Amino acid sequence: MSTELKVSQTNLYNTDFVLWIETTVEQLRQQNYTHVDWENLLEELEHMARRERKSLKSNLIIIFLHLLKWQYQPLGRTGSWRGSLREHRRRIKEDLNDSPSLVPYLQQVCTDCYENARAQAADETGLPLETFPIHCPYSIEQALNSDYLPD
Repeated sequence: MSTELKVSQTNLYNTDFVLWIETTVEQLRQQNYTHVDWENLLEELEHMARRERKSLKSNLIIIFLHLLKWQYQPLGRTGSWRGSLREHRRRIKEDLNDSPSLVPYLQQVCTDCYENARAQAADETGLPLETFPIHCPYSIEQALNSDYLPD
């Protein structure tokens, strides 16, 4: 690939991301592999995988947060908490259906997600951190079960 073409593709990547994607897709469809901006394409693919994992963690934190608030602040229970649980459970289920390889990752980050949710639950409820169990009282199955609400 000529230096001029490489500079042009990098410039396109930096100035018009959507056009860069469309151009890259077209080059791949035409099997014009010598003109593909491989460096940025590989970087974007890696970024996509990281973004999927971050989204999964964020949704799991929110689920744990609302389960804790539901259980330990019963007078504050609202439909919005229930709706948030349903929404974030749905998002995780869709992500796992689209990418089953994320299932082991979900198990791997469960403890960290719970620790984050526990701290946030204390912040949001005003209850002492010690109110909430140190170890996650919910299984992944319970957390993702659309009918599960702790007593």
